[in-house]
Amino acid sequence: MYVFPEEMRKAYESSPLSFVYYERVDNEAVPILASDGFCRNTGMAREKVLKWLSVGMYERMHPDDVGTVSRISHDFLNGKGKYDVIFRCRINGKYTYIHGSGKWQEMSDGTKLAVVQYLDVSSTKENMLTVEESYDLFRRDVFYTDSITGLPNLNYMHEYGDERARAIRAAGNIPTVIFADIFSMQSYNYQYGVGEGDELLRLVGEELKRAFPEALLMRGANDHFIMINNHRDYEKIAIGIESADDRIRKYAHGVTSGIRCGICSIEEGMDVNDALDHARHALRRIRKDMTRTWAVFSQAADDKYWRERYVIEHFDRALQEGWIKAYYQGITRAESGRGSSFEALARWIDPVRGMISPADFIPALQEYHQLYKLDIYMFEQVCRDFILRSENNLPLTPVSVNFSRQDFDHLDVIGRMNELYRKYEMEKYVDKSYFIIEITEQDLATGAKHLEEQMRRIRENGYRIWLDDFGSGYSAINMFSRFSFDLIKFDMELLRHLEDNNGANRVILREMMKVAKKLGSHTLIEGVETEEQIAFVREIGCELVQGYYYHKPESLDEILYSIQCGRKINRFETKEEREKLEKAWLNS
Repeated sequence: MYVFPEEMRKAYESSPLSFVYYERVDNEAVPILASDGFCRNTGMAREKVLKWLSVGMYERMHPDDVGTVSRISHDFLNGKGKYDVIFRCRINGKYTYIHGSGKWQEMSDGTKLAVVQYLDVSSTKENMLTVEESYDLFRRDVFYTDSITGLPNLNYMHEYGDERARAIRAAGNIPTVIFADIFSMQSYNYQYGVGEGDELLRLVGEELKRAFPEALLMRGANDHFIMINNHRDYEKIAIGIESADDRIRKYAHGVTSGIRCGICSIEEGMDVNDALDHARHALRRIRKDMTRTWAVFSQAADDKYWRERYVIEHFDRALQEGWIKAYYQGITRAESGRGSSFEALARWIDPVRGMISPADFIPALQEYHQLYKLDIYMFEQVCRDFILRSENNLPLTPVSVNFSRQDFDHLDVIGRMNELYRKYEMEKYVDKSYFIIEITEQDLATGAKHLEEQMRRIRENGYRIWLDDFGSGYSAINMFSRFSFDLIKFDMELLRHLEDNNGANRVILREMMKVAKKLGSHTLIEGVETEEQIAFVREIGCELVQGYYYHKPESLDEILYSIQCGRKINRFETKEEREKLEKAWLNS
């Protein structure tokens, strides 16, 4: 909480003007200072005033004014409007007209506080009544009506939405919020002009009203529409949305991609605004999917959305604070059982949420084009850990780091790798062949032409490239004519389903070993967990294996601690042994 400098606090508190300072905490306005003028007007001591403002102000406000003041306060607090409102408050047993007006003030340390002045305007009650009557007339004509479509607007929804939902529930039905968005409205305005854009808004309103005649249809902000429907029969709602979408596309002046809708039932105890937020979240899931026009809110999907938001909002700090660590999983020579190399895997250990799964943060970073930061961060961690391994007399073995196609869109990858190699003076410990870049076949299959050049430069600089997840469902044999790989890493699903379809994967893996040799690429199979799988890998002549059968991922700290506790270090190949075995396999 903000603490006023002592002299400033005394000056503000002793002021005869009636005002209160608030600080925004967890999206709530928390009173932190009240002037003598405000205390005098309320007839309370300062300590009691601050408590009253925190928990009891709305209790003394006229019931008819609570909704308006609450809405204006919420918007002001979130920077969406100004605080300028007249309301009735019970003071000393009778209602008094209060004019509240507020503004934001930035303090010397950068903290932003809201200062609200409260004036007792009861002495001009006659003038007040005139203003109030004019205001009601204005609200009926403009305040609750959208000027373009003539539909009720957001002000109307905030005022009467919950009332409509209660009426639907009282009639024995479950009300539902439908949030509709015109897809690519900005592009439509650009192509056809704002006038035609307004015509499209009117058309959307008409067609939604045609499809949902009993719903309360309102115009939201920008290109959004909101409906409070009188049932939650999702099948009927879907038919209505698709019907409106077809007619909008058909009758629009220009080419439009139509509408997308999010749907959420207003369950018992839920207000319309909460349901509207949920409907928006449902819509976000299908924005890029041109095959879908609607989605229903689910708690699981909402939880996923907020996990993604947490990842994106805290990612940069996680890198700065070292919350993301390199965990190492061993890669083993199938025939001998000796360690050959490691794969560095990112693990996010959050101080608030604990271990965040890669299944949560990797897709989120990929969607928001932040994955390149993680990949180069992991490469740097591996450089640092080579130094720690050397200082602790651990075997120095090659380490693979996962890179994505996006990295090459945002970075000069080879330039950055060389920069880090020099920064940590890696030549004192290992040569560049100890650094392996893993990239999936999916990324390569969708990569642009410049990716081929980048991959070629990586190998020319002495680093190695492994093709990851081969056989995961994106296989394209022609990629071997575009790229050269030091190793092909076969997806674990091939091994898990060896007996499916009359053992088709057995045949595929056996033949791919021969293909890899002819291409000059080494081989590795992921996901090895059983003796039977190990036996099959050896039978077909695959060189390397990776999986829980041999080694689970662990941090370098854990490895060092377990060694201190008496754990023996596994036997690892020397560089000479590794090169000899690799040469022998290719020539066999």
